[in-house]
Amino acid sequence: MKSLSVIELSNLYGMTRQAVYKQINKGNLSKNSDGKIDLSEAIRVFGEPSKHVNSSQTTETRKLSEVHLLEQQVHMLQKQLEQAHDREKFQRDELKAKNDQLHVKDEQIEAMQRLLEAPKTNMTTFTDQEPLQPSMAKTAPEPDTVEAKHDGLTTPEQTENKRIPVPEQVEPEQPKRGWLSRFFLPNG
Repeated sequence: MKSLSVIELSNLYGMTRQAVYKQINKGNLSKNSDGKIDLSEAIRVFGEPSKHVNSSQTTETRKLSEVHLLEQQVHMLQKQLEQAHDREKFQRDELKAKNDQLHVKDEQIEAMQRLLEAPKTNMTTFTDQEPLQPSMAKTAPEPDTVEAKHDGLTTPEQTENKRIPVPEQVEPEQPKRGWLSRFFLPNG
């Protein structure tokens, strides 16, 4: 059978060396000729060693496994935090890009509105013309006098044809359509 030293026996049963020596001095436990204790003798006195596991060793083992588990959790949480920071930075950059695009579009809209509001110099409207004076309203001669003056050799006086300019018809710009709406929505 297997023989153990006093130190090995005390570690196996989780007791002090003094407790093992005390059992030897009482005569409950005996040593072999080589100074070691037979395992069967220790089992007879102390019982099965699995029942008496060293609590300090198990506590240390448990603490080490807990520390290792906690280190793994900390490492995992650090990775998750880095990923969250990366996602936040990406979203912040996306938002900034969209804000920049909106700013450019707002500037374009303002420029177009200024162009639409600006008066056109070459166009006149009905209200811009001067009213006719009553004395000048009859510039054309009477029909009978025109015939009298027209003897066939001379040309009749040309009357000025005043026209009221009409501004060009401006069609509203169609709203921009997305890529998919070009295929799935009817033409507008």
